[in-house]
Amino acid sequence: NLVVTDRGIGAVFKSNLIFMSSAPDQHHQVVLASGRAAATPSMIMQLSFMVDSLDELRQVRDTALANGAEKMMELNHGNAWSIYFQDPEDNRIEVYLDTPFHTPQPCGHKLDLSLSDADILAATQKLTDELPGSMAMQEYVDYMAGVLTRQ
Repeated sequence: NLVVTDRGIGAVFKSNLIFMSSAPDQHHQVVLASGRAAATPSMIMQLSFMVDSLDELRQVRDTALANGAEKMMELNHGNAWSIYFQDPEDNRIEVYLDTPFHTPQPCGHKLDLSLSDADILAATQKLTDELPGSMAMQEYVDYMAGVLTRQ
């Protein structure tokens, strides 16, 4: 069962967003977004792929750009570091890496992948310390495990 984990107006995409998950360790597996014009076919907001490190995220960014990806954007969501770009068929692609923090979504701050891993982590810690509702990821996982068991 999917449960709503967050909702709000996107900081970057400006749509009404509803985040949903069925796993306690994943903030969202599905994001519903407003904005589709009446009588148009359904479309996916984005396709998301997880990587294992900031170095891998940088490599995917560089490879995508070298192969013609457009509209590259780097965002720090507090709970994830993401890059977004358009593929050749104009689909939005997200490639991301989870952080050790939970931050209520939507949250989209500038990410600078030219910084060191330590500097990115420190900036994210500062960001999450300042945002209400943020907590350690394990605390959020424990909370969501309880929510999902009650479903």
